[in-house]
Formats: sequence, structure tokens, C-alpha cells
Amino acid sequence: MDVLAGLLEGPRARGAFMIRACFDPPWSVRIADEAPLSVMIMVRGTAWIVPDTGEPQLIRPGDVAVARGPDHYTVADDRAKKPHVEIRPGEHCVPLGDTPADQYRDLGRRTWGQSLDGAAEMLIGTYQARGEITGRLLDALPPLLILPTEVWDCPLTPLLADEIAKDEPGQDVVLDRLLDLLMIATLRAWFSRPEAAAPAWYRAMGDPVVGQAIRLLQDDPAHPWTIAALAAKAGVSRAALARRFTELVGEPPMAYLTGWRLALAADLLRDGEQTIGAIARRVGYGSAFALSSAFKRVYGVSPQEHRSPVA
Repeated sequence: MDVLAGLLEGPRARGAFMIRACFDPPWSVRIADEAPLSVMIMVRGTAWIVPDTGEPQLIRPGDVAVARGPDHYTVADDRAKKPHVEIRPGEHCVPLGDTPADQYRDLGRRTWGQSLDGAAEMLIGTYQARGEITGRLLDALPPLLILPTEVWDCPLTPLLADEIAKDEPGQDVVLDRLLDLLMIATLRAWFSRPEAAAPAWYRAMGDPVVGQAIRLLQDDPAHPWTIAALAAKAGVSRAALARRFTELVGEPPMAYLTGWRLALAADLLRDGEQTIGAIARRVGYGSAFALSSAFKRVYGVSPQEHRSPVA
């Protein structure tokens, strides 16, 4: 499985929050929804993204921004402007200060803000839940990253702009898949940048030996892998594979496999469609008991507790 193609293969976007936001100066919106990940595309005008911690970033038409939650931040036409409204969990919009309740309002299908022909327009997609596989890569991202249009002209912007206003059968599913494609394409473009600090296992995918071993483990985690079997498939000795894998990835092959299996299990548990026994077999454990023991050792909770967390 290609790492980026598989990034969102587990808990893919389901009912993601997708919206076109249109504003006229002065405007300022504080984002406190604590969503795990939001992607913003500037279509028209400019905006400042001001994290609670970190430097403000200016985005211009064509730029793509990714904000990693649960950190809060403000988006405004002026980096010094105090927020007029705050977006809280559940997309609940709360006016701040003396802001009139109707200053920021519903403007039509998946459109929100001040006016349809506002000076600033953004397309925004927000994931509602964080999956463990996704987290392996998202943890390597900065809280806020910007891809300027000079380094990456997002090919999905026109399609997303067209689809976001439609109301046809299956439209929510179409938008969810478009958000997945946008996220994968954005991350691929980001990790190709010299300033991106890609995780060790991601960089190792480019190695002819270790990259092949990682793909084998990811493609078939249920296989009873051993160092000897993996080395034979990769065409090297056991010692050479173990040494090179640990050097490039930061952990031995079997430790990486355990992490990958449990990450898959965590995603499948949240999906809720399979029994714990079926999930155990799918990710390479002989029984629900074996999976439970390994899962609790790493995550600190049982698979059932992970599936049904206490509110």
C-alpha cells in the first residue's frame, strides 16, 4: 500500500464539514472547534491565519493552508483584529463582544459568512474525527502549514468549488472523497518541500530495500511475518535488513509491524462494523485475547474501551 494512498484508507472522511466562506472587511473568525484537521483554500482576496501560539501566516488566492487540531486559531482580514465570532465544537457559531447575531449567517447551500460577493472567499473542509493511522503522519505536520500557489497549484480547487454548492444524490459522499483527495495531494506536495520534516518511516519509503519491506508489511499485516521471510522478499540478509531498517525508520521491522497492526485495529474498532475477533484476524493476531493484550499494553485501554470511549 502506498503510504499517502493509504493515509486516509481507514477512517476516511464521513460527513465532513465542507463550506464556502465569504467575507467583507472588516472580518475576523476564531476557530475553536478542536477538529483534528482543517484544509483551507483561498479563492479570492487574502486572509491572515493567526494561531494562538506561533507566527501569523498570510494566505493569498490559490494558497492552501492546513491547520492541525485541536489548537485554536483566528482567521481574519487583519492580523491584529479581535474575533467577531467563535466557531465551537459542532460548528456552533457564537457572536463575541457586540457583534450582531446576524452579521455572520447562512448564505445558502454550504455557504456562510457576510455576503456572497464578499471581497474574500475561502473553501474549507474539516475532518470530524482523528484516526490512528492518520495520526502517524499528522503528528509530523506543523500546527499550521501553508502551500503557496507558486509552489503548488492545487488542481482540485475548481472541482471542489463547483461541487460544494451542489445538492444532488450522494453529494455528501462526493464531498467526503474530494476532501480525502485534497488532503492526500496536499500532504504529498508538502512532503516534497525541503522545509518539510517528514517522519523517518516516510523518508525510508524511498530506500530500495527498506521501502520494499515497509510496503510488504503494510500490504499484508495479517501475514505471519518474520525477519527471515521479510529479508528474503527484500533480497537481503536478515542482519542487513534489521540494521538498515532500524537505522532509517528508528525501530526494528517487527516493532514497526506491531505499531502498524495496532493502528489498523484502532481504526477498525472505531468503524464499529466488525467484531473484535474479526479485527484481530484481519490485522495479524490469532485471537481477540491476543489483540486485547497487545492493544492495552500500547494504548492503555482495551479494544472495547477504545471502541466506546467514555464521554
